Amino acid sequence: MSFWKNKRVLVTGGNGFLGSHLVERIRERGCSSIVIPRSREWDLREKESVVRLLEESRPDIIIHLAATVGGIGANRKHPGRFFYDNAIMGIQMIEGARLLGVSKFVCVGTVCSYPKFTPVPFSEENLWAGYPEETNAPYGLAKKMLLVQLQSYRQEYGFNGIYLIPVNLYGPRDNFDLETSHVIPAMIRRCMEARNRRENKIVLWGAGNASREFLYVDDAVRGILLAAEHYDKPDPVNLGFGQEITVRDLSRLIRELTEFPGEIEWDSSKPEGQPRRCLDTTRAEWEFDFKAKVALRDGLKQTIMWYEKTVSAQSPSTQFVERVGSENNGTR
Repeated sequence: MSFWKNKRVLVTGGNGFLGSHLVERIRERGCSSIVIPRSREWDLREKESVVRLLEESRPDIIIHLAATVGGIGANRKHPGRFFYDNAIMGIQMIEGARLLGVSKFVCVGTVCSYPKFTPVPFSEENLWAGYPEETNAPYGLAKKMLLVQLQSYRQEYGFNGIYLIPVNLYGPRDNFDLETSHVIPAMIRRCMEARNRRENKIVLWGAGNASREFLYVDDAVRGILLAAEHYDKPDPVNLGFGQEITVRDLSRLIRELTEFPGEIEWDSSKPEGQPRRCLDTTRAEWEFDFKAKVALRDGLKQTIMWYEKTVSAQSPSTQFVERVGSENNGTR
């Protein structure tokens, strides 16, 4: 609590899925001065906008969450945009923070930065042992360059920047737009829409054989806050639950929890991304006593309850009418 008192904190992406939860917890820890720049007012891709934001807000701590993100379909369609937006936003925020003398910079990276064929569980030492999975390599590499920048700035300027690597996140307020969502919200929406329409099947991308690890949003927030409070080293740190599940088994679990009685078919002509994904979380537990608490089944129940409540609040004329593309039912 004392760490956050009397500090001014800037959270880029603070209105997003992860950011909104994070901002709430920072306030609960006693921070009364939180700056949350909105993209329509502050374009972090533009240097002048970044400089003006930092000069006006004068933060003590920056937590950089802002990113252009999406699943496999979105990454395949916009590799240039995903690379440029994520690289330029981070590079300019870090440089601006250095010039301003910000006391701490917390950069949240991505598990997509790991090589396509990384020994499981993924250890931070293997981050540079190969090229990322092709469908999201531009995004993953752009985010990984921010780690290089932070380590270089620490070495030359003594700049205190840390780099965290969360695994796939999920939870209430996640993005359920099928064109840009990740695997869990996409599956939840598909199952629930099919159930309500009394359809007898849904079709998902890939063969379901890839594995993924998932971290509930509340756990991710707790890990970020603990790192901000207690971690001041150059080495990247994984944030995860430490257990993997195949996408096929995940789909069965979501079908059960959403009470969708139909079948699941797999379109094996579509990509399913990295073959396996599971993090070694030893460093986070050792360095700042972080260990995830929310089991996947419990977190999925909370996410589905939130989604049901949100959807039920819509008028009948708008429920389940939108027919958006299905290109993002991948497993990023």
